[in-house]
Amino acid sequence: MANSMTGYGRCQESLNGRVITVEIKAVNHRYFEFSCRVPRAYGFLEERLKKLVQASVSRGKVDVYVSITQSEGPDVSVSLNEPMLRSYLAALRRMSEEYDVTDDISVSLLARNTDLFQVLRQDEDAEEIWRDVSGTAGRALDAFLAMRAEEGANLTQDLLARVDSIVATLPQIEEASKRTCEIYHENLTAMLKELLGSVPLDEGRVITEVALYADRINVTEEVVRLRSHAAALAELLRSNAPSGRKMDFLLQEMNREINTIGSKSQIREIAMLVVENKAELEKIREQVQNLE
Repeated sequence: MANSMTGYGRCQESLNGRVITVEIKAVNHRYFEFSCRVPRAYGFLEERLKKLVQASVSRGKVDVYVSITQSEGPDVSVSLNEPMLRSYLAALRRMSEEYDVTDDISVSLLARNTDLFQVLRQDEDAEEIWRDVSGTAGRALDAFLAMRAEEGANLTQDLLARVDSIVATLPQIEEASKRTCEIYHENLTAMLKELLGSVPLDEGRVITEVALYADRINVTEEVVRLRSHAAALAELLRSNAPSGRKMDFLLQEMNREINTIGSKSQIREIAMLVVENKAELEKIREQVQNLE
């Protein structure tokens, strides 16, 4: 079954003196977009986490949040980035002097700029941290993927039912198209007999005219292509492979065939079926935007 693009997963574990929490959530997006928030001292985790997630997710806007709390272990030290502090102070003082802004520089104001500080954890093993975080992230990812799969299965069942409802109308459209030719033949014959009176009717000319009319309103090709596109769409929906973009293309083609059927035949029965199919197709299009 196709997967939904939305999902959420969370895992928290205590490993090697650290409490690690990983949350993963995603919403719809045309492409794969990744953002990650990790503690400042662990920035090296971001690219690795992106690769971990991207191995399982091809579309969607994915946000990952990582919290690492030191419950025991190595000491933490905070150092001041003095060159940046001097530049920061100089800029603030120049702003105060040149633009007549009140000089209220204080330690609490400066402390808000986290770039002025470097948080260092002594003797931490980066690979050990990655092993712990990746394990926790993997379990959060499993929960995230399970939610996407469940939601995708529910959406798929609804979409398959809508595709089936469109396919079910195709025999009715074909039959109505045939009846239209028969009715046209009868009406044309009756009209000509009334106009010609006692003059013999040229049945060959009538048949030729009916044949031309039948060719103009013939929807066999459109119905065949529409049935083929619907089958391909159903196959994609049942597949586990990411195929949202392919579905978008098929829906465009199905819409084109339905419009052509509507333009070829103006009888009420077919027009009503075309309207119903376009409504179903629009609902399918909206739902497909939620699939990976």
